[in-house]
Amino acid sequence: MLKGHLDMIVLAALAAGSAHGYAVIEEIKRRSGGAFDLPEGTIYPALHRLEQAGLLSSRWTTADSGRRRRVYPLTNAGNRALVERHAVWRQFSDAITGLLAGTRPRENPA
Repeated sequence: MLKGHLDMIVLAALAAGSAHGYAVIEEIKRRSGGAFDLPEGTIYPALHRLEQAGLLSSRWTTADSGRRRRVYPLTNAGNRALVERHAVWRQFSDAITGLLAGTRPRENPA
């Protein structure tokens, strides 16, 4: 289900503000009601890809614990991309809803 939508999901998680990778994972999990519990091996490559595309930037910060973390904020281009992808998603979702609204589950012939 996530195929093709991961970038939009990551952008949406960062729309509220900058976050480090693990916080992005937790935000996606929280906002999806636990439906999307994505591994680091999925999120970090997406963050790097989105940064290379100019949709995110990054900077190093030091937490109160002294641990250094890379924090990712959306760029202006990232905000625009999120708005565009959200519009495409809404059109897709509305189309699927329309298709399903006129159907009934088929009875099992057995």
